[in-house]
Amino acid sequence: MGSNKITIEFGRTSKQFEVKERPIPHIVVESNKELHGWWNGIEPHGNRECTSEKLLINPYNGCSHNCLFCYSHALGGYFRLFREKGVVTVFNDFAAKVARQLDGLTVASCGYLSPVTDPFQPLNDKYELSEQILKEFVNRNIPVQFTTKGRISETALKLIKKQEHSFGEVSILTLNEDKRRRLMTGDVASTDELVRNIERLANADKFAVCRIDPIIPFVTDNQEELEELVRRVVDAGAGHIITSCMDIPLAMKYEIYNVLETRFGISKKEIANLYTERMIGRLHANIAYRRKLFGTMRAICDRNKVTMGLCMEFESLGGKEVRGLNAEFMSSYNCEGVDIPLYVREGDGKRFEPVEGCDGCCLKCHFAKAKEEPACGIPDLKKADAWKLRDYRRWSKLVKERSAKQSTLEM
Repeated sequence: MGSNKITIEFGRTSKQFEVKERPIPHIVVESNKELHGWWNGIEPHGNRECTSEKLLINPYNGCSHNCLFCYSHALGGYFRLFREKGVVTVFNDFAAKVARQLDGLTVASCGYLSPVTDPFQPLNDKYELSEQILKEFVNRNIPVQFTTKGRISETALKLIKKQEHSFGEVSILTLNEDKRRRLMTGDVASTDELVRNIERLANADKFAVCRIDPIIPFVTDNQEELEELVRRVVDAGAGHIITSCMDIPLAMKYEIYNVLETRFGISKKEIANLYTERMIGRLHANIAYRRKLFGTMRAICDRNKVTMGLCMEFESLGGKEVRGLNAEFMSSYNCEGVDIPLYVREGDGKRFEPVEGCDGCCLKCHFAKAKEEPACGIPDLKKADAWKLRDYRRWSKLVKERSAKQSTLEM
């Protein structure tokens, strides 16, 4: 990187980029990315626990928070660039691309900023892509959520305050600042700042979720510490808790074992004896440990009068078949604790409006009686599949045709 240039391999081709050193090393690329839904559908193997649909948005690849457990470290492409070189990728024109994609739709689910990398990592202070994207959703009256371990900007908070169903999630691993610093080596908001995020969301009358996600065995799984954390965030205004147990991508197995031993004194043998289950390309703590952990968390949440859901937690049924654990432990209707309906835009209007009678729980629709039509009138959504932008375009065409037919009947 001495020449300030870097070459990235994409299969048989390669591209060269200039590395900008400030405020942190990063490259700026033109985006051909599309909005899309979840990576997995419920069929055929059961590996989806996300109850509602989302439009996933990642304006940055790589995250300077650098959490040791982040599964994005195991991803390829620009994510690999951050893992190996510490260089974040900025999709500088992504907000404009998002705007054009939204304008081509008449059906939209809640936007999710961001499922992989933090939307409010320090580099966002320079580019403000997250705020630009929030604005595009809110201007069209489409709900949008964000998840962060950083400080929520005032601009972001003011934007989501304008949209009825938009909300925020704040990820807090532990109240122990020393442990937090050893888990996240980058420039990250302090625990006190993260709790204030929840207070700010609640004070803005927006639904606030606290993600204690993941809980890290031998490090942050102490029951008394978890009780104190839940109590504090509920006092701050959190209306729901999302939790999980750390899983380990197979590609990162030895790296994570080494880090846990070096930073926390946990022997590799102790970790290996716990992480005995392999599902969906990852190692998971054994089901007995996870059931006990989630039972403890459910009891803590019940005592503190707050709902709880799990994030992507499964029990192996053999082979590729898995069963989600939310049916056993979740105390809310939707896994994020809040019902966000699908939104549609009728006729030539610019504003999207919520679908009447829709509670956004496509996964529940999937398990409902086969002959029952979902409130949104889009049978596909009952499949709870892994949807692409082309699917939203197809549904948009369906809604337009239905709207035109209805207008003709009313004439």
